[in-house]
Amino acid sequence: MGLFRYIGVGAVAACLQLSSAQADDITGAGSTFVAPILSKWSTDYSAKGGEGLSYQRIGSGAGISSLRSGTVDFAATDAPLKPAELQRLGFMQFPLVVGGVVPVLNLDGVKPGDVRLTGGLLADIYLGKLTRWNDPKIAELNPGISLPAATIIVAHRVDASGTTFNLTNYLSKVSADWRGKVGEGLSVSWPVGVGGRGNDGVAAFVKQTRNSISYVDFAYARRTGLAYALVQNRAGRYPVPTVKAFEAAMAASDWSSAQDFDVVITDPVGEDAYPIAATSFALMYATPRIASRTRAAVDFFRWGLQQGQTQATEVGYVALHPGVVSRIEDYWRARLSDAVLVSKQP
Repeated sequence: MGLFRYIGVGAVAACLQLSSAQADDITGAGSTFVAPILSKWSTDYSAKGGEGLSYQRIGSGAGISSLRSGTVDFAATDAPLKPAELQRLGFMQFPLVVGGVVPVLNLDGVKPGDVRLTGGLLADIYLGKLTRWNDPKIAELNPGISLPAATIIVAHRVDASGTTFNLTNYLSKVSADWRGKVGEGLSVSWPVGVGGRGNDGVAAFVKQTRNSISYVDFAYARRTGLAYALVQNRAGRYPVPTVKAFEAAMAASDWSSAQDFDVVITDPVGEDAYPIAATSFALMYATPRIASRTRAAVDFFRWGLQQGQTQATEVGYVALHPGVVSRIEDYWRARLSDAVLVSKQP
């Protein structure tokens, strides 16, 4: 059986990888946020006799385009599509895991969790209103931390990114200035900063650049050893990005009635809830172009959602609650034919 195949953000690399994928591989494209857990699930699924996974980590927007063109079996996005858009495209949508977006930074002597920021300050940094690390507004929140009198070097994603969507959605909720000047989306017109592709691209930039700041999903920050800032939540606390804090954000969100799981969980209520929590979703055609390929993808996701909870926690995500998984299975039954739902899961 095939194994998980990473495809980077370069178009040439993507084409080469697709041509070398085994014929029985499940193919997907999109979110870099969710790539670590897809890799872990694929390794364990293949070890049990399941099909391999060839996945292009090219960003949520490009993944959706790949699914629309019919070149992959599924797309992964960290920004849910609206029900009307799903209907127009003929897609169905369901969540996979919950994680968190963290501001990552490179300051001499600063370790993960040393620096604190409010959502308003983070918005002002990305608006270009706060330009030095030792600005009194930042220093006031961080007594005892030696902040340099250096220019803040801002980095952001240039690809259409679900991570960007969740950050800008959060900033739009906590900063009227951000909401009025920039807003939210997979891509936005950034007032300041340099661009990079993928979580791995901006993570590498921060790791190599002193006095820089960007944003990645927590799994990437942990894997690369980057320092991250704590962000104040609605209760006025600064929760450490952990599975417990992501679980608190998920628990504060209503998954019971949202059509097509159209739920965004940023800025949740709850004393322990992480403020920039995010959900990754899978997209597939509701009327499969190739029934066997959709069945293979559903089998893979069924295995991950039912048996991959431990792996999700190990990588830095939160597995979905059993009630949400049960609702996903009901959703599949309502939209897919019996022929597609017949499981060949190992």
